[in-house]
Amino acid sequence: MTTATNSPLSVSIASAAHLLNGSSNDYDPLMDLIGDARFVLLGEATHGTHEFYRERAEITKRLIVEKNFDAVAVEADWPDAYRVNRYVRGRGDDADAERALSGFERFPTWMWRNTDVLGFIDWLRAHNDALPSQAPRAGFYGLDLYSMFASMNEVLRYLDKVDPEAAARARARYACFDHYHQDSQRYGYATSFGMSPSCEEQVLAQLHDLRSRALEFRDADDQLAADEFFYAEQNARLVRNAEKYYRTMFQGRISSWNMRDLHMADTLQALAAHLSRPGKAAKIVVWEHNSHIGDARATEIGYQGEWNVGQLARERYHDDAVLIGFTTYQGTVTAASDWDGPAEQKQVRPALPGSYEEAFHRTALSRFMLPLRINHVETRVLPSSALLERAIGVIYAPNTERQSHYFYAHLAHQFDAVLHFDETHAVQALAQGAHQQSGEAPETYPVGV
Repeated sequence: MTTATNSPLSVSIASAAHLLNGSSNDYDPLMDLIGDARFVLLGEATHGTHEFYRERAEITKRLIVEKNFDAVAVEADWPDAYRVNRYVRGRGDDADAERALSGFERFPTWMWRNTDVLGFIDWLRAHNDALPSQAPRAGFYGLDLYSMFASMNEVLRYLDKVDPEAAARARARYACFDHYHQDSQRYGYATSFGMSPSCEEQVLAQLHDLRSRALEFRDADDQLAADEFFYAEQNARLVRNAEKYYRTMFQGRISSWNMRDLHMADTLQALAAHLSRPGKAAKIVVWEHNSHIGDARATEIGYQGEWNVGQLARERYHDDAVLIGFTTYQGTVTAASDWDGPAEQKQVRPALPGSYEEAFHRTALSRFMLPLRINHVETRVLPSSALLERAIGVIYAPNTERQSHYFYAHLAHQFDAVLHFDETHAVQALAQGAHQQSGEAPETYPVGV
């Protein structure tokens, strides 16, 4: 490992860092920084690094046990994650955690079907099972919007149980999509370029129809009925937003990115409202890529007009939102070389000179937490000028590293703290040979994070 330099930056970072040595009190300073915040957003610099998944899980366990957090909300589709939610709360039909995770069938399956997530889901089920019978169970939810057709099917499945006539009306509306053969990208292309009329009116009508029956379907005295209505309502809202997302996906990155992150932020807000109880506002941990949970206003992407979940969380919740980024200097990562390609263990190149990751590496500290804001006041550990920051999604292209995986950012404005792991390792997938199982777009498409 490179020895620490005498540069003012490396000295400043090293002097402010809290070392992480694997002890039980590693994250005491982070718990203090979080305080009574209701939303803790935990990032990752890649979608395939073991240490990021493992440490997010350890932090989340402490938040659930010590600070009474109610749920984990992740960068995943709503129906797939809700299957896991039913399992961890003892309501599903799955015999074990691996079976509950098997709903994640589309590329990139390793993102959620991996040994680290499996271990956390096992822990969450055991934690919930040990609670008194009437105590609320911690849940597991998805925030993303790629499951347009799967969510239609879930709306229909729900209505078939509670109101067959309403289900028939919903089928007639959703039939607008039939000739696209459940291919969301085909629908988006055809409607974006005027080759086919959109189904916007139909999905809006279905969402309004379902919401108009809320008092009838949602029984305040029956938590299971309330949960199932909320699940169906969010699926109908997802269909509405996904329909619009796919129509804008071919019109430019910024508009579709903003629509996706707005949907995730709105889902988080709706989930918090649903989980809150009299005298107890819900507290939620979010697991997403740094690109989503770091404040976009502090990055060159934000300067171009993009916003993200982290920015929206700060704007909506102020001091109640804490944003934690994760970085690495080198190692291995699970990623693909192309969309819908197989999972590969790839070598992560040493970070570029002039990047935050290289500056962290040159402290010679292998694992540490760096607080960037204390009581929401900047610590001024890092320079005021922007530096490069690396982001690896589900695709890693080392041959075009600078163009594909780096952007300029002011890290101290982007996050409240950063966890750095100098050398990291690829996450271990539960299923190899990941590929798309339907016409739904791959998760994270087309930006990869």
